[in-house]
Amino acid sequence: MGVIVAIGDNILTVRGLDQVMVGEVVTIPTAKGDLIGQALNLNADGTTGIVLFGDETLLLVGDIVLRTNKLLTVTTGFDRLGTVIDALGIIQIEAETYLADFRKGVSENNSQVSAEYIKLAALLANTWSIEMSKVPASSESLVEVKAPGIIARQSVNRAMYTGVKSIDGLIPVGRGQRELIIGDRQTGKTTIGVDTMLRQNSGLWLPKDTAYDVFSIYVAIGQKRSSVVQLHKMLRLNGRLASTIIVAATASETAALQFLAPYTGASYGEHFRDNGKDALIIYDDLSKHAVAYRQMSLLLRRPPGREAYPGDVFYLHSRLLERAAQLHTNLGGGSMTALPIIETQAGDVTAYIPTNVISITDGQIFLETELFYKGIRPAINMGLSVSRVGSAAQIKAMKQVAGSLKLQLAQFRELEAFVSFGGDLDEATQTTINRGLRLVELLKQKPYKPYDVHAIIVALYAGLYGFLDNLPVVSVAAFEQKLIAAVNERPDLIEILREEGQFTPITSAVLDEVIINVLKTL
Repeated sequence: MGVIVAIGDNILTVRGLDQVMVGEVVTIPTAKGDLIGQALNLNADGTTGIVLFGDETLLLVGDIVLRTNKLLTVTTGFDRLGTVIDALGIIQIEAETYLADFRKGVSENNSQVSAEYIKLAALLANTWSIEMSKVPASSESLVEVKAPGIIARQSVNRAMYTGVKSIDGLIPVGRGQRELIIGDRQTGKTTIGVDTMLRQNSGLWLPKDTAYDVFSIYVAIGQKRSSVVQLHKMLRLNGRLASTIIVAATASETAALQFLAPYTGASYGEHFRDNGKDALIIYDDLSKHAVAYRQMSLLLRRPPGREAYPGDVFYLHSRLLERAAQLHTNLGGGSMTALPIIETQAGDVTAYIPTNVISITDGQIFLETELFYKGIRPAINMGLSVSRVGSAAQIKAMKQVAGSLKLQLAQFRELEAFVSFGGDLDEATQTTINRGLRLVELLKQKPYKPYDVHAIIVALYAGLYGFLDNLPVVSVAAFEQKLIAAVNERPDLIEILREEGQFTPITSAVLDEVIINVLKTL
């Protein structure tokens, strides 16, 4: 045991814990129950710096601190789905049953629950029990785990659909990838993460006889509580709560809990990954995570480095993001895909934390304020955004339409400055600009309305092969909606695309005919 010699800002200085390990959990008995902390500093003068996960007002100098000989653990498992939990794994909002969930959503929309839906819910419940038979309902997992090694990993080869046209088409994300979402505040970073969560377990491209294809974990770090409640409500109304876990360390929580939250979230994702399932984890955002760690480190009197961050701030994020992986089939073939979010100041991607996380991840989606205010939303800068592995996970049909689309958009970006000059342009330049304007319009998308795979493929196909060239720019959105509706009425075409995974002369001819018929209605 040890004795507290100093208390301040949730940091305890304790004398007497001579054998304590770094990262070990300690307990401090109080009148209101035991508080827990974690030993993070082993000082040269024989004292130990302990971070407290609780209320320091219950403690006094001279109180006793006890070792546990254990590292920090949380309770993971599929019984945590549908809940909101804090950084220590304690449930804040309980899960609701799938059907009750839906009824609540329906009553808020003033509609009726249909008998068909009740039948569907029973079917899903049955599918669920079969799918989850190999996944433990509850188990204890370490919060800090060493990331899988090279031998345990397999290269990314399956798509993680986001439902965002410009991402799935041009900067695709694969299962097991780490794709950074970076941009200034209020540019739609969280929206992309939420769209990706809404896209999972839905649509016609869901594997057959599968109700839950991907399990989502959303980690809120230093956000407003109202934002977390809004997200919870949206997931409930869209029927996605049953496959989601929200880990929240909000702005009112201590820096210690904000520092811990992403590691706790990763433990939940790993539970699914290690049991052969696919998980998606969104860290929103790691800039606040680094700030919380800086605050904690300075209070622990660790020497400051660049921008006052401690020297191990790179390791802080690398050990977290390396836990995302596509595991080898010998190990069950599960995956965890990470979408970390970083907030920049005035678009400066060369700051310390942004450059660190860019160098750790497998690509980035760069959101620009200027594009956002121009009305191009999602405001993705296609020139600065890149996916280093996602194209390996794209189906051939998507590659066929996306390949030259990137080139056409790049040519348009170079010539965009000339648009204002008007008539003095040669015909080829004018054609490139005209098509570029329509492609930009085509890639716009409303928030929280993710697209299915075939909808993205046919929309990009129409843009790529010049069907929109003579259409007024203002009519592009209306054309796209009508085209998707027309394709949805052709299940044979969708089925062929699914089976073949690519455009054949027959599918191209059928799709051309559908597009021409839609153009006639405008």
